[in-house]
Amino acid sequence: MNQWDTRYKAEDYIYGTTANDFLISVVDRIPPGRILCLAEGEGRNAVFLAEKGYSVTAVDFSSVGLQKARQLAAGRGVSIETCCADLSEFMIQPNQWQGIISIFAHVPPEVRVPLHRAAVAGLATGGAFVLEAYTPQQLQYKTGGPPTAELMMNLTELQTELMGLEWAIAQEKVRFIREGMLHNGMSAVVQLLGFRH
Repeated sequence: MNQWDTRYKAEDYIYGTTANDFLISVVDRIPPGRILCLAEGEGRNAVFLAEKGYSVTAVDFSSVGLQKARQLAAGRGVSIETCCADLSEFMIQPNQWQGIISIFAHVPPEVRVPLHRAAVAGLATGGAFVLEAYTPQQLQYKTGGPPTAELMMNLTELQTELMGLEWAIAQEKVRFIREGMLHNGMSAVVQLLGFRH
């Protein structure tokens, strides 16, 4: 059992069942169709998108998290596809997705950089890429996220990794986050909404 299976074994949804605030704020700008949610965990964002009428595939390393995601979807009367995979090995098919969502998908840089290149290629023309992640400044706040700066992201690096997208939103900011037990308080984040043209 990996660390995420252990973490998600809790009965509660440890990051809550409400979608991420930033995703909620931009969802109306994502074209209709197929959406891929990276490191989707217990499914709160995937289920929200399915409720909005999207055809959603949730990818995560934790089969326990994805089981909870399917339960959440069933409880809300929607269905999602789930795929249990390590993001270092997961293949994003080119030109397939109207949206790719990365909410606090913190993986090592050697995984993240090729993943982001594949995500850009994976979007269909006009497709949207949505990301929120913690910046290294988050280590001062200690209100959630990875324990090391290496696993966090900053705007400059992301704009390089995601070259080929046109940015509608690209910013670093400090905001209050309340998502379940583990994301709670003032937080330093980077937020992106980009489109493939």
